[in-house]
Amino acid sequence: MASVQQVIIVVKGIVQGVGFRPFVYRLAKQLNILGTVLNNHHGVTIELQGESNVISQFINTLTTSPPPLARIDSIDKTYIEPLSPFNAFTIIESQAVDGEHANVAVSADKSVCEDCINEINDPFNRHYLYPFTNCTNCGPRYSIIKALPYDRCNTAMADFVMCNQCHNAYTDPLNRRYHAQPVSCPTCGPQLQLTLLNDRFAPLLHNDPLIDTAELIKRGAIVAIKGLGGFHLVCDAANDTAVNQLRLRKQRPAKPLAIMVKDLAQAKLCVTGNDTEWQVLTSAEKPITLLTKQVNNPLKLSEQLAPGIDRLGVFLPYTPLHYLLMQALDNPIVATSANRSGEPIIGSKAEIERHLGHVVDAIVDHNRPIINACDDSVVQVINHQLQVIRLARGYAPLTINRQVATTAENENQAAIHESLGCNILAVGAQQKNAVAFGFDHCMMLSPHIGDLFSLEAQTYFHQSLATFNRLYDFTPSHIVHDKHPQYAPSQWVCNYQQQHALPAAHCIGVQHHYAHVLSVMAVNQHTDSVLGISFDGTGLGDDGVLWGSEVMLADIHGYRTLAHFSEFSLIGGEQAIKQPVRILLALLFEHLSVEHILTLPINAIQHLGENTVRNLYTLWRNNRHCIPCRSVGRLFDALAVGLNLLEQNQYEGQAGMMIETAANLYLKRKTHPNTGHEINNNGAQTITLQRKTTAQSGSSTITWNSSALITELVTAAHHTNNPLAVSTPENVHIQQACWHFMAQIAEQIDVISRDYRHIPMVFCGGVFQNKTLLNHCLTNAQLNQHPVLASQYVPINDGGIALGQLWYGLQRFIPKTSQTTPVTT
Repeated sequence: MASVQQVIIVVKGIVQGVGFRPFVYRLAKQLNILGTVLNNHHGVTIELQGESNVISQFINTLTTSPPPLARIDSIDKTYIEPLSPFNAFTIIESQAVDGEHANVAVSADKSVCEDCINEINDPFNRHYLYPFTNCTNCGPRYSIIKALPYDRCNTAMADFVMCNQCHNAYTDPLNRRYHAQPVSCPTCGPQLQLTLLNDRFAPLLHNDPLIDTAELIKRGAIVAIKGLGGFHLVCDAANDTAVNQLRLRKQRPAKPLAIMVKDLAQAKLCVTGNDTEWQVLTSAEKPITLLTKQVNNPLKLSEQLAPGIDRLGVFLPYTPLHYLLMQALDNPIVATSANRSGEPIIGSKAEIERHLGHVVDAIVDHNRPIINACDDSVVQVINHQLQVIRLARGYAPLTINRQVATTAENENQAAIHESLGCNILAVGAQQKNAVAFGFDHCMMLSPHIGDLFSLEAQTYFHQSLATFNRLYDFTPSHIVHDKHPQYAPSQWVCNYQQQHALPAAHCIGVQHHYAHVLSVMAVNQHTDSVLGISFDGTGLGDDGVLWGSEVMLADIHGYRTLAHFSEFSLIGGEQAIKQPVRILLALLFEHLSVEHILTLPINAIQHLGENTVRNLYTLWRNNRHCIPCRSVGRLFDALAVGLNLLEQNQYEGQAGMMIETAANLYLKRKTHPNTGHEINNNGAQTITLQRKTTAQSGSSTITWNSSALITELVTAAHHTNNPLAVSTPENVHIQQACWHFMAQIAEQIDVISRDYRHIPMVFCGGVFQNKTLLNHCLTNAQLNQHPVLASQYVPINDGGIALGQLWYGLQRFIPKTSQTTPVTT
């Protein structure tokens, strides 16, 4: 007969608000085990009493088959003697301990589950057509939580008193709504409210908010609709007038608009995809997924949804409200974040009226407050791997359990770390800001905050810090920031350090592009050397130059630059980013005379006029009001202007998207459109990226010639002897130049990587959101059996910077008794 044991099990991870306690209760009842289970600041604590083999079976089932929304990071076991007297297995009230920060991961908001949808569609169910139906397996989490433990009194549902039926479900451990904190029904829960701002639509109303909202959209209205983490601006995606009106009112002339579709079948009428992409689109997270447009456009969607590019952001209904609305509509809807350009998503009706009252014709609100605003996640699939562009609803907060080796030395380090209360805050970048937190064995990346150029955005940054301080009783003892002193987060750190008398040694800066590399290392918990390719728009380099084309040999201690593009001038500084023809001119000036440049059929140059071009040449020649730069993102801008794809960027990344679209058209061509001759696809052999090698401090650095590449591509595309040199995106030579540009970048990366096949590669920075470029690089790596560290759920753009900063801080600030030899410092 097996002996009776008593064991206390502490489970950490995403284990609150995901049905963990009822799962434990049912499993214990099934195995006839006695004891208790409760939520506390550690996670879930289980006390078991039973035969040793049965307890082992319990732990094995818990580990291998947890609830669907749960994620177990660790299970700690402590055996107790003597045995306590238990006569049943019970769920006891949650416990909070003052003075101790929580060590449980807050679950992200999850989309409505099939069980709830079935109830919504059932006329005999009390949740029939109720737009706030949820259960333990779905619904809001992060967006409604005020404090931990995750109990109703600590959420936005605290003021909603449950009716008897909801209370019975909430308190029944065998019910799937057991302790589902947002549980409610039409009798006791949140309610919709429709407010009309445009009297022109008044005759349409019938006093049913959902029916009226659907009718408004069908008639061409623009409606602000409150979702889980904020409002969407919604209109009929097949109504050109409505879409153009939305763009005009919101002053958003070209930036792509995401659409919500009824179901997967409707999605396939709008876009094409592979099995991996459809799986991501329909996953429990329901992210906005970037997919290739259907060429024939069977639903007659507005061409203004994503003008000039071949991709479209699509997502599925993720709340009962969205589901019911889409059932009442014939067409997909535009569902774009309700915010002002670059600012956080708006979460209250009052803010919609104040900031966007001139944009919308009506507002659909409800009386469940949004505690923590959270935008929609944006993702794409490249080479069958998920790439996160915006980390938000469904995925965030992203928590990573930091793995610590179980050697005696590392256990001692962990004990020192905890005894010192080493709480590390990483404040991220200026654009696409997110913040990261490190404590105990946890790394946590916040949801997307946004670009910190406005007071509203910086306020949201402060609110996000306050949210995690409140949830985890987190006060930073150490802070990591970007080295750019003018970034708002860097300035916040400076002020915080002074106000709280934080020692200077507790605040460190990390170079921007190195932090990109570190972010991918962090999510893979990698500490050894990598070949990091960090390409983006701009970031301050250690030499004062704006970098953005860095190939690095890096580890957790530092990096050494192996290659980059040659420097070119941003004439007029920041003005050149707003007016990228200045970048193009700076590149052309190095190889062509002003007279030659003025003959080129480049729209942006012709519109400047001869006098302006000559004035800009004088500034360039004298190096006045010029900032040196070596960014790949800025080269994309220059090429797009030089090929007449655009004159000014109307939104961030537009040049890259248009070049990618043109390159993809080139790849699809099988024959020359006029002669029928096959097109030469080996662009890497047609135009060669010039390079030179310089030796410094015993190491060599390769420099790719920026100006030679852009000049050759632009002049070849506009060659006057070429009868097809008409500058339109449909022109094969424009398309070919776009493909050659990216092919050359990929080929040169591959050339450098040949000497480093023994270490993994990391592709990071916003430039690698370019699906065609990254796919080319990944294909080269696969052909050469060169391992690549995937970015996984960490944004590849500046949204991941904070995690990279945190990873660096964890290595610097946690005491260590031994060090490996660094690459460099």
